[in-house]
Amino acid sequence: MLKIALPNKGRLADETRELFGDAGLDIRARGERALTASLGGEFEALFVRAQDIPEFVADGAADAGVTGWDLVCESGRSLEALLDLEFGRCRMVVAAREGIGVSSLDDLRGTSRVATVFPRLTKKFFECRGLPIEVVPMSGAAEIAPHLGIADVIVDLTSTGSTLLVNGLCELATILESSARLIAAPERAPSKARAFEELVAALGSVLRARGKRYVMANVPRASLERVRAVLPGLNGPTVVDILDGDTMVAVHAVVQADAIYRKIADLKALGAQGILVTRIERLMP
Repeated sequence: MLKIALPNKGRLADETRELFGDAGLDIRARGERALTASLGGEFEALFVRAQDIPEFVADGAADAGVTGWDLVCESGRSLEALLDLEFGRCRMVVAAREGIGVSSLDDLRGTSRVATVFPRLTKKFFECRGLPIEVVPMSGAAEIAPHLGIADVIVDLTSTGSTLLVNGLCELATILESSARLIAAPERAPSKARAFEELVAALGSVLRARGKRYVMANVPRASLERVRAVLPGLNGPTVVDILDGDTMVAVHAVVQADAIYRKIADLKALGAQGILVTRIERLMP
């Protein structure tokens, strides 16, 4: 049984549940407050705080976990990212209060007071640049610190930067890029190697399918070379003979969802008929 630590609440938890469900690993809990749940077969979920997941995995209480890469880095534990789950994307940035004459790290003078919920990464970042700071630990959003007069500089997460602007802060530097990751300890039990491979393959197949569509159409055989340019697919389009269709063949291909409108128009221009577009649930390489 592979034990997987999952976030117990928030947007990260919601998107994790959706991904696992799409991969066929539906969470079967006894109730909303259950601390564990079956994921079917060889997997069991443990619901804990996202910030505690690196510790659970590093200490062996869980075999794998899903949490933000920023939390993994802040933990300082030796952990490996098996898969980027492509949601929860954000940046950890250094930002300063507007109006104090600081527009870059080079403008910092003396010992700066830096408010953050990431003291380990903050200290390491400034030490590597030879900039003296005093860390002001925060338990929540650090944007309020400049307004309270306890710091002029903060280190916090942002996705668009709009929250910083609204609170009168300007970005000075990016410390790291973060997103939700499937993590595990570097040393894993050989007996669980297959379960790890199946888990990564299942989640990866869903991620590859997102943003793609499967296109099928009957096209004139004489236009196949031009169809190849329209539907390159993963390794070129699949071409299938049609029963009693001497002049027509069926072509199938995977295309990007945002290109569907143009692809259909191009296929119609080549004489395509019976065009069908479907969603893809999973895509294995």
